[in-house]
Amino acid sequence: MALEDSTFASRPESLSLPVPEKGEEPAQEAKEDAPTTGVFNVSEELGHVVTTETSPPPQPSTNNNMSFQDKMAAREAQANQPRKKIQVVVQERGRFGWGRSKRKRQRYVEKNGRCNVQHGNMRETYRYLTDIFTTLVDLNWRCSLFVFVMAYAVTWLFFGAIWYLIAYCRCGDLDHLEDETWTPCVNNVNGFISAFLFSIETETTIGYGHRVITDQCPVGTMLLLLQAILGSMVNAFMVGCMFVKISQPNKRAETLVFSRNAVISLRDDKLCLMFRVGDLRSSHIVGANMRAKLIKSKQTQEGEFIPLDQTDISVGFETGDDRLFLVSPLVISHEIDSRSPFWDMSQSQLEKEDFEIVVILEGMVEATGMTCQARSSYLAEEVMWGHRFSPMMSLAEGFFDVDYGAFHHTFEVDTPSCSARELALAAARLEAHLYWSISSRLDEEKWEGPNLTEQSKKPTDSESVSGKEGGGPTFIVGGVTDTQDQSVVGEQNGSVTTDQSESEA
Repeated sequence: MALEDSTFASRPESLSLPVPEKGEEPAQEAKEDAPTTGVFNVSEELGHVVTTETSPPPQPSTNNNMSFQDKMAAREAQANQPRKKIQVVVQERGRFGWGRSKRKRQRYVEKNGRCNVQHGNMRETYRYLTDIFTTLVDLNWRCSLFVFVMAYAVTWLFFGAIWYLIAYCRCGDLDHLEDETWTPCVNNVNGFISAFLFSIETETTIGYGHRVITDQCPVGTMLLLLQAILGSMVNAFMVGCMFVKISQPNKRAETLVFSRNAVISLRDDKLCLMFRVGDLRSSHIVGANMRAKLIKSKQTQEGEFIPLDQTDISVGFETGDDRLFLVSPLVISHEIDSRSPFWDMSQSQLEKEDFEIVVILEGMVEATGMTCQARSSYLAEEVMWGHRFSPMMSLAEGFFDVDYGAFHHTFEVDTPSCSARELALAAARLEAHLYWSISSRLDEEKWEGPNLTEQSKKPTDSESVSGKEGGGPTFIVGGVTDTQDQSVVGEQNGSVTTDQSESEA
């Protein structure tokens, strides 16, 4: 006890624990499943809030029967316990240091195809009047119906007022209503209401026969011709606007559907960006053509900032795969090669990117012959790495059955997380390694064959000449010479001949 007091003489009172006397056994603290507390470590430079899980502070023990050494060992073990990180929250810092959440990217094209762009501060509004037909067609239905009704009502009221003015100004038409001997300009026009009804009958060519113009009014005859011509023009214009508005092919695009997500996975050992498109109607889109655009802001080397820059994404223009036969749902594929804007993008970079992919399907409606365009878009978080679309077509009795319930379904597949560039470099290294390994083996088999052994044992000229005495020709295997001037003496039918003819042959 004296050693303990001398060793820890300067310890604070919080560590000055009573020492039990001999004979007393230390009690075990029953602390099971103790809850942990979160400690927030704030870094002002990075603006990160890191939540770590640590052990709870030691609770004051109700039983003081533990020895001093045991309690110090427990404190040391508790202090050396590693901290477990459970959550990392990255927040941007505002102007006054307050945390703010990351702003969600605004879509350039909505999922339903509507372009999220509004034009403001337009001073040359007269240009809309130069193309009044398109302006009226582009109006919403409420404004279109209002313009349609007002066009007819104004013309009827206008010409009705002129007919009443003629009857009022012409001497005696309204004063001789009961005089049967008086010939008015228009029979049975006795006020503004009757003149308005006559204007309606004239413009709509109803012709009830009660109100009729007479031959004693040349001004009325000219007005009748003018109203008939203008009435025909108003009919043609307004009916044409309503017909075009009703038959607009943009409603046909409502039955052209795109998948909710795009996927990236391997196809023929190459990374491909894919999405699915389908037609819900049995009447097909003639000459369907697919295009894709990457919408992403960029900064040039000169420092110019280009917001919402558009880059083409090839979906098979060179090979003709962009022209679709859209009878059943198709998966449109973009091969990520060196010309693709996703050439250097890996899975980790995809999660940090901020872009939008706009897909456009164009074609001619089979029923009306008008050109239809359907649009959709995919944000960066809507592109799923390592997924593939589920099959949705099956063979039934006599036809192919398409299950649109699996149109948006995807499933995970094994896909490398590296970029297409890194994948191509790895494939090139593997191919080069296989090429050189195979060629080296072939060279070894070529030069380590039996020819080298026989060539090393090639006889000299003296040996070949002496070999003629043996009566047999000498052959050199594996030897390569430009000319052979060796002669072999043979004995044929008792005469000595040379093999000069054989060497020439």
